[in-house]
Amino acid sequence: MIYTMTMNPAIDYVVDLPEFKTGEVNRVLEEHIFYGGKGINVSVVLRELGFESCCLGFVAGFTGSEIERGLKEELGLSSKMIHVDEGMTRINVKIHSQEESELNGMGPRVKQKDIDQLFNQLDSIHDGDVFILSGSVPHGMSKDIYCDILKRLSQKSVKVVVDATGDLLMKTLAYHPFLIKPNNHELADLFHTKLETIDDIEYYARQLQKMGAQNVLISMAKDGSLLIDENGVCHRLGVYQGIVKNSVGAGDSMVAGFVAGYLLGYDYQDTLKLATASGGATAFSSGLASRQKIEELLMR
Repeated sequence: MIYTMTMNPAIDYVVDLPEFKTGEVNRVLEEHIFYGGKGINVSVVLRELGFESCCLGFVAGFTGSEIERGLKEELGLSSKMIHVDEGMTRINVKIHSQEESELNGMGPRVKQKDIDQLFNQLDSIHDGDVFILSGSVPHGMSKDIYCDILKRLSQKSVKVVVDATGDLLMKTLAYHPFLIKPNNHELADLFHTKLETIDDIEYYARQLQKMGAQNVLISMAKDGSLLIDENGVCHRLGVYQGIVKNSVGAGDSMVAGFVAGYLLGYDYQDTLKLATASGGATAFSSGLASRQKIEELLMR
């Protein structure tokens, strides 16, 4: 079984307009609502690739109830979200104009009793399962929560994927996650440095592997992707060509493509191809990647 964990899911309200002007009334040309959050995005694309998963996370208020309804009725996904008492699930506004802008909500306040309920869920995960941790944590939650989760799972043979930033990611390396996926900018931030060449990116990706990660996947936008696999082999792939319509969820789609490729028994080079095509298919679409778009890119 595959589990995706979205600590702080959201309803994403995405609008398109030719020009966004601050201090003025802006009228949109097109609008969409998505049930968002990095883990949820991974689950959506995994389903496109033929793999069912269960969405875990914390929700609250009427927006949380709508996410649960949407996951089941609109997306056809299984979920075991935990309802918390304080706050509400975020509404994030994404503005697509001459530049992309975002306004992200705070999310609910998670208490210890809610975390205890999550740990009870973790106890039902079995050897051989895949557990994907993605994104930020709700306001007020300990930044050690990812480590606490990995520690809870450490006695089981679970493939853990971590897609997070900063200390939230770095602290998990001691638990040897199966895959981590920073982008090149996040990689630079992790080491407080400037990455000027592909060789620089490879060097610091290898440092993350030395610190504990088994596989390190780096997304590099227009420069494609780079993977240091668990055997220490470096794989590089250029970007698929297309018109970029949307950057939201492209990294999550890469994670889904990587997990799907691995579970299908692909070698790491072909797994990287599927991951990169999945990310590109989202970038070239108004929403998340479809199987048809992924296959179209793979055939080029």
